[in-house]
Amino acid sequence: MNLDTDVYYHDKPFKLESGDVLPQFQLAYQTFGKLNEAKDNVIWVCHALTANADVSDWWAGLFGANNLLDPTQHFIVCANVLGSCYGSTHALSVSPHTQEAYYHDFPMVTIRDMVKALDLLRASLGIKRIHLCMGGSMGGQQAMEWAILQPDVFESLVLLATNAYHSAWGIAFNETQRMAIQADQTWSQNTPKAGLEGLRVARAIALLSYRNYATYKATQQETSVEEKVAFKASSYQQYQGEKLMKRFNAFSYWTLSKAMDAHQVGRGRGSVEQALQQIKAKTLVIGISSDVLFPTTEQQYLATSIPEACYEEIDSLYGHDGFLIENDKIKVIVQQWQQEKALLV
Repeated sequence: MNLDTDVYYHDKPFKLESGDVLPQFQLAYQTFGKLNEAKDNVIWVCHALTANADVSDWWAGLFGANNLLDPTQHFIVCANVLGSCYGSTHALSVSPHTQEAYYHDFPMVTIRDMVKALDLLRASLGIKRIHLCMGGSMGGQQAMEWAILQPDVFESLVLLATNAYHSAWGIAFNETQRMAIQADQTWSQNTPKAGLEGLRVARAIALLSYRNYATYKATQQETSVEEKVAFKASSYQQYQGEKLMKRFNAFSYWTLSKAMDAHQVGRGRGSVEQALQQIKAKTLVIGISSDVLFPTTEQQYLATSIPEACYEEIDSLYGHDGFLIENDKIKVIVQQWQQEKALLV
């Protein structure tokens, strides 16, 4: 397997939905496999909130020879989105105007902004047609928005545990997490480590929405009736918060969670239904039965609103995180759908 890591540089002003302008930006991206002679074997993966361009790392269960994301058969592309901290322009990047990091002055970025940046990368790679674009959660929001923005580019689309617009419930979770960051006394400082303790708490809050009551009962319930202090659930929350704190930053978390809140495919397009009707790609929508953050009603709505879309549901213990965990089930569903729709390369 050949793995290439690169950076796309856009050295012209890039106007954002907010009206602000980034004087320039860069996107870190990775490619796996080779583009075939017909140039019809491109799979583009859009990542979720805190992931990166290395899809072989965070979606390892779907990656590899004879798997859904097969670098021996496909040319797989995954780019770190605008605003994220894994090599792309974000709040800790240096502004060419001030020669200092943006910090709190980094402008608002929306899912639509991210997608427009991704489309510039696509054009720079000489890719005119994408055989399959897939993503879950915020990645699904990107894939959907992109398929509306450039309907003739995509042959097929797989959307997992995602929605056409972010719900009041999802926004409330995100705002609560940002409140935790704001409560960190260091958050007002212009330093890379500002808000990290708040980020630790924010991640612990997020885990409650990524899983559910049954998940915690099955994986974190005490086996002894004598325990009074050292609870598994407590240590799990601490561990997950500290884990993200070591690999991410509060500024990117703030930027990306705000982008999720602003996700609304109907904006400027008349209505949500009118926007979804613009998708030409053959579309598979997958919901997770126990997802409390993106409930299956949101995926069912997508399937009934996108022309000729199919809906499948995975029964999972793991809630929203099921789209990252239930790899075997996802593989079977997607490959069966591809066979039915004659979409195999």
